Amino acid sequence: QVQLQESGPGLVKPSQTLSLTCTVSGGSITTNYYFWNWIRQPPGKGLEWMGAVAYSGSTYYSPSLKSRTSISRDTSKSQFTLQLSSVTPEDTAVYYCARRNYGLDYWGKGTLVTISS
Repeated sequence: QVQLQESGPGLVKPSQTLSLTCTVSGGSITTNYYFWNWIRQPPGKGLEWMGAVAYSGSTYYSPSLKSRTSISRDTSKSQFTLQLSSVTPEDTAVYYCARRNYGLDYWGKGTLVTISS
């Protein structure tokens, strides 16, 4: 059974960089043809896809966040990481990592990140 777990600070100050890690167990992040995604949900709003790293290591980003987002991976630890720079209170959200094959089939439980001074 594949499991994903987000980890990182729950509070980040404005203008700083938010950094979250997703640890994957029960499967490999290099297995064809999975994509490993970051998705967020601000309070009272819908889900927003942020970006993904593919089994190949290629990365994909939402056009609206591309200038501030970086996704990387550590295959030895079965982890992939999100960095979001220059955060503002509007980046306050529950952040999820999820696996996509034909659909988003496995999700982490999500972690709330609050942007506040």
